Amino acid sequence: MTDTKTIQFTRRGLLKQTAATAALLASARALLPSGAYAAPATPEVTGAKLGFIALTDSAPLIIAKEKGLYAKYGVPDVEVLKQASWGATRDNMALGGKGGGIDGGHILRSKVHLYSSGAVMQNKQPLPMYTLLNLDEDCQGISVAQEYAETGVTLDAGKLKEAFAKKKASAGKVSVAMTFPGGTHDLWIRYWLAAGGIDPTKDVDLIVVPPPQMVANMKVGNMDAFCVGEPWNEQLVNQKIGFTALTTGELWFRHPEKVLGMRADFVDANPVATQAIMMAVMEAQQWCEKMENKDEMAAIVGKRQWYNVPVKDIIGRIKGDIDYGNGRTAKGTNLLMKFWGNKGETSYPWKSLDTWFMTENIRWGKFPGTTDVKKMVDATNRSDLWLAAAKGLGLTDLPSGDSRGVEKFFDGKIFDPANPTAYLDSLSIKTMV
Repeated sequence: MTDTKTIQFTRRGLLKQTAATAALLASARALLPSGAYAAPATPEVTGAKLGFIALTDSAPLIIAKEKGLYAKYGVPDVEVLKQASWGATRDNMALGGKGGGIDGGHILRSKVHLYSSGAVMQNKQPLPMYTLLNLDEDCQGISVAQEYAETGVTLDAGKLKEAFAKKKASAGKVSVAMTFPGGTHDLWIRYWLAAGGIDPTKDVDLIVVPPPQMVANMKVGNMDAFCVGEPWNEQLVNQKIGFTALTTGELWFRHPEKVLGMRADFVDANPVATQAIMMAVMEAQQWCEKMENKDEMAAIVGKRQWYNVPVKDIIGRIKGDIDYGNGRTAKGTNLLMKFWGNKGETSYPWKSLDTWFMTENIRWGKFPGTTDVKKMVDATNRSDLWLAAAKGLGLTDLPSGDSRGVEKFFDGKIFDPANPTAYLDSLSIKTMV
């Protein structure tokens, strides 16, 4: 496996980018009361190719397209292109927009590190990437096949331990699905299982299934549980195929999830266009955050060209209304998907959160224990560009610093980004190399 210490990220592009950013900010003005916008410096290109998976947290990229926001900020030719799977996203990212692939888009947050290190790339070839903004918090789900309903499993995965052991003894395996090795859904379900005393590397078979195929595979009995984003957990419940044990916001409240990630070479070559793309997506995030826009948002993203999913499978959970499918219901919860926050703190790419994802992937052997986590986070996280884009939008009350502070999980574990080793030491189930 490629040691992240060996990755060489040039900062020559960053210096060029800094100058361009200064020019952008000098010419950018706040949104006027009429909604008119004074155009900033001319973008180097008029578009980019952005990928997305049919998951609700891709909504800001889609809304930015549907509402004409890319055009508003000078990049009218941005394409928002559906990807078949996270594996296809990786392969198309490696090709790049000029090679028939994509320049960036909606990706699992931890993928930025997995790509940049080469850990999941063909021939372990590093693909330098940047995290530009966090797209959302919360509203993923861990769902379980109907045959386990009598266990009463919710937050405590330990209620499945005996049932899974019996299933494995009789059927030879217990299949638990996630969407990409080392990705967010992989980490959520590993954390949940391990907290309940189930070793995800020994007691179950972790399999990869693309998000839009989760429900169909559960229906035909190919899996016992899965972790995926919405709308697929809600659709599973609506089709009465299984139930949701928990939403991931119950596992770790206000956890980060997807990001707008882009190839470093695109950003370095096109700093003004990158800022324009970010500003469009950030305005869309603010729009998606408003409760009064949720119905329209669900109607838009549910269209055939986007998710091809009925509105009823989208609308409940994005409003915080959860039917778990096992007799439990909750209305108006704070577990809805967050896109922006009060002052952009959801969108802001806190470096401390990247530190957790790196640490958790060290826990499960995706990175060696000797990995220089800070070096990787500093090389890939572009919170500086987020702040520049926010100021370009005329925003003044903004998040500051690199750390969101100590994070707390449902099982009482804490993660102090200043001391990741203490977190790792506190975990009894792990696979480190």
